[in-house]
Amino acid sequence: VQLQASGGGLVQAGDSLRLTCAVSGRAFRSSDMGWLRQAPGKEREFVAGINRSGGSTYYADSVKGRFTISRDDAKNTVYLQMNNLKPEDTAVYYCAKPRGGGSLYSTREYIYWGQGTLVTVSS
Repeated sequence: VQLQASGGGLVQAGDSLRLTCAVSGRAFRSSDMGWLRQAPGKEREFVAGINRSGGSTYYADSVKGRFTISRDDAKNTVYLQMNNLKPEDTAVYYCAKPRGGGSLYSTREYIYWGQGTLVTVSS
């Protein structure tokens, strides 16, 4: 499984960005997926998750109401729409695939990671 994240950049507080994760491999359609992030000097944390059907989504409290995760199985792609960005959202964002059967909220659940894309939000 290979994951390629893109779409990061430098924006101002209040702006929006959409991150894209292209996933290789036929297992994508049967897989839950997640976005996680790591800010400078901090541990990696869960941001958003989506189940294999796309019918259930999960969010960290810090992004709930501002971020939306979605997937397009025809394109083997997962998206993270980020609105009303804040300086505290500055981090490297990773898309990741979990091992399955566990909680998407747990960073330890994820075993396949993309290379990350940097999001910087200025105040």
